[in-house]
Amino acid sequence: MGESRSFAEGFKGFWEERLSFLENYTRFTKRDTPLPSWSSSDVEEFIASDPVHGPTLKTAREAATFGVAGAALGAVSTAAFAWKYSRSPHGAALSFLGGGVFGWTFGQEVANHTLQLYKLDTMAAQVKFMEWWERKSQ
Repeated sequence: MGESRSFAEGFKGFWEERLSFLENYTRFTKRDTPLPSWSSSDVEEFIASDPVHGPTLKTAREAATFGVAGAALGAVSTAAFAWKYSRSPHGAALSFLGGGVFGWTFGQEVANHTLQLYKLDTMAAQVKFMEWWERKSQ
C-alpha cells in the first residue's frame, strides 16, 4: 500500500510541477463571484491603454485567428477525404474532429513563427488584461 501511495504522490507532484503555470489564472477563475463577460471593444480599450501589454495581447488575438482558420481547413478537408473514400458517417465525423485538432495545432504553430510569439510573454499580457478588467468591472 505504501508503494502505491508514494507512486501516486510522485505522479501528482510531477503534473503539479508541469501545470504550475495555471496558477496564474486561479485568482480569476476561483472567485466567489465570476468576472462579467467582456466584449471586443473592452479588449480594444485595454490594447489602446496599455503600451506594454496591449500590443502583445493584440498579437495573441491575431494568432487565434490562425488557429481557427487552421481548424476549419483541417476539419473540412479531412472529413471530405474520409467521406469520399469510405462513405462512413462515423469515420467522417472522427476525421472532422481529428482534422480540426490537427488544423488548430498547425495554425497555432504557423502563427507562432509568423507573428514571432515565442519572443512575447502572452500569458503576462492575458493576466494584465484580466487584472485590468477586474478593476474596471468593480
